[in-house]
Amino acid sequence: MTILISIDDTDTKESRGTGRLARAIAGALHPHGIVTGVTRHQLLVHPDIPYTSHNSCAVIHLDPENGVQISDLMNTVSTIMREDFIIGSDPGLAMGSIDTITPDIIAFGQDAKHRVLTQDDAIVCAKRNVIPLLGLGGTCGGVIGALAGLGLAASGNDGRYVLKGRLRDYTGEADISDLLSEGIDEIRTTDGSFVQNGIVTFRKFPKPSLRNFKAVLFVEKRDGCYHEVVKD
Repeated sequence: MTILISIDDTDTKESRGTGRLARAIAGALHPHGIVTGVTRHQLLVHPDIPYTSHNSCAVIHLDPENGVQISDLMNTVSTIMREDFIIGSDPGLAMGSIDTITPDIIAFGQDAKHRVLTQDDAIVCAKRNVIPLLGLGGTCGGVIGALAGLGLAASGNDGRYVLKGRLRDYTGEADISDLLSEGIDEIRTTDGSFVQNGIVTFRKFPKPSLRNFKAVLFVEKRDGCYHEVVKD
């Protein structure tokens, strides 16, 4: 059963981003299981919400091995985050097996996309649902986004992958067969048609969306070529 590890507010405007830290944590978790991806989830941008650049959080998807426990993973990940703490950041960490993430937590994540929430809201929701939630420095404001990310990833219908297989090794364009071999489950046009052959062009690397618990790359056809359409 997949374990979701959600982090937020780990950076400042001058530092590495939360996504980069999430990828580093993912790389350190191989002794504990198989990382199937890291997703980015967009939260509400609002004047009353302090954020670094885009107010997004990151979630690591881990298929555990060797009977690993949530408590052990919390210790491992929180240690990494404390060692990489950046002054001026307000990191938060939340974690849970996907089968323990309730509709209440999913609703919290969806609320975080549309209205201003507080640390107390996050703490009360986490306690009510017996979900580990830690503030790891500064104001600990990242607990809001960390819990929200947990719910959004568990919904299976939010965000996009910033790490999936070897997709980050591809630059500019790739054959669809190669993309499918790297863990993208489906390639679809924006009107819903499935695409199985051809070349896809993209900026930097392909960024499939999380839809129905699958990695779905959205494209549109222009000038005889498929172009990636990034969707959060």
